[in-house]
Amino acid sequence: MKNKFIKLTTLLIFTGCILLLTGCGKYSEKDLLKDLDKKITKANAYLLKGNLEITNNDDVYNYKVEVSYKKKDKYKVSLKNTANNHEQIILRNEEGVYILNPSLNKSFKFQSDWPYNNSQIYLLESILNDIKNDKNRTFKKTDKGYTYITKVNYPNNKKLTKQKIQINKNLKFKKIDVLNKDNIPQLTMEFTKIDYSPTFNKDYFDLNETMKSAEIKEEIKTTSKLDETIYPLVLPDGTKLTNEEKVKKDAGERIIMTFEGEKSFLLVEETSNKEDEFTVVPTLGEPYQLMDTYGVMTDDSLTWSSNGIDYYIVSDVMNQDELIEVASSISAIPTMK
Repeated sequence: MKNKFIKLTTLLIFTGCILLLTGCGKYSEKDLLKDLDKKITKANAYLLKGNLEITNNDDVYNYKVEVSYKKKDKYKVSLKNTANNHEQIILRNEEGVYILNPSLNKSFKFQSDWPYNNSQIYLLESILNDIKNDKNRTFKKTDKGYTYITKVNYPNNKKLTKQKIQINKNLKFKKIDVLNKDNIPQLTMEFTKIDYSPTFNKDYFDLNETMKSAEIKEEIKTTSKLDETIYPLVLPDGTKLTNEEKVKKDAGERIIMTFEGEKSFLLVEETSNKEDEFTVVPTLGEPYQLMDTYGVMTDDSLTWSSNGIDYYIVSDVMNQDELIEVASSISAIPTMK
């Protein structure tokens, strides 16, 4: 009897060790992707929170991010700049896609495929699709979970070439770095919460209710004057400023700059105005994140607001990459011509 007991005990210990060893490396790449796919695609809703860091040349912008999703096609993304508490909200519902600017009591409305037209670092479906669509992706098991490296699809930012996706052992995204060709992170998203069973009230994705519930903590600088012109630090070769005109508008001022050369363009800067009543502006183009704000991108123009100033750049000879390069060099600090 004693020998049988010893044999049984040895067998149980051996079996336990085998299970422990196999459990440590539970997921193969195929099994991981299968379970991840099931977890995300079958979710009727989710709520996630995290911190987003965006690097633009020497400038770094940090955001608190909150994403709400409900099947089908309902999204609400809040991006709050930690430096000034400026919040913008991207909303998608049955009526369209909106960029809400609560501090100015204004929203742009798009007929857009957002968020399905390019990679989105803070949307679970987009991250999953990037993994599934890259047949040359790399996969590695780590002490803390799993890591994927995949291609990305940012058609308006060719500098972004791939992403490093870190997933913990509970199949939750922990951190994503979007890298340039030199493997330097340009976007970094750290997830602090992912809830696959949130509840939203029936008006949660309604435009007007979203605007009413937005908490405005920032101090918006509204002024009727533009004290100094803000010039781009980057210009196409052979292009220079040939005319600058300041004009009055109904409430505030506008500066119109003409740049001529092989890559000519027009740049307009004007004082931002807070609307007395909530205003929705129908817009052609796509939402585009530029430095510290979301703007409107078309084939030949870019529009955005930052630090109490509205900007508009347009050219019939420059492509989108060139427009973005010039626009990204326009900082809120006045510079010399």
